Amino acid sequence: MRWPSKHKFLKRGVAVSYVIAFLTGGLICAAAQLVLEYTQLTPAHVLVGLTVIGALLGGLGIYEPFLKFAGAGALVPVSGFGSSIARGMLSEIKRLGWEGLFTGAFEITGLGLAAAVVFGSLMAIVSKPRD
Repeated sequence: MRWPSKHKFLKRGVAVSYVIAFLTGGLICAAAQLVLEYTQLTPAHVLVGLTVIGALLGGLGIYEPFLKFAGAGALVPVSGFGSSIARGMLSEIKRLGWEGLFTGAFEITGLGLAAAVVFGSLMAIVSKPRD
């Protein structure tokens, strides 16, 4: 069954889209793992680096075509989070001017961050701490 959509991601077939998303997401994660293995960078450095790279590429308009090609494979890794922050800021800058720099950062990502905080807090309350 084919889904009616204007997105190229779904026009080429669902199975092919899943494979492309899996491979591109895996390549992003593999690149991050290689950086962890062969440098002295900590996981926090790599996390922030991928977020900043995603934000820069999103702000320059480069990440959007990659996102249309890879779908969830480009959106799910933390580089997609950086791109979403940049996209929200750019749209708010167009709407509000310079104030959009401060209000737009979490326009798109706010719900995901709120859910992460709520569910993380619930797990901390429910889970038994290690000895």
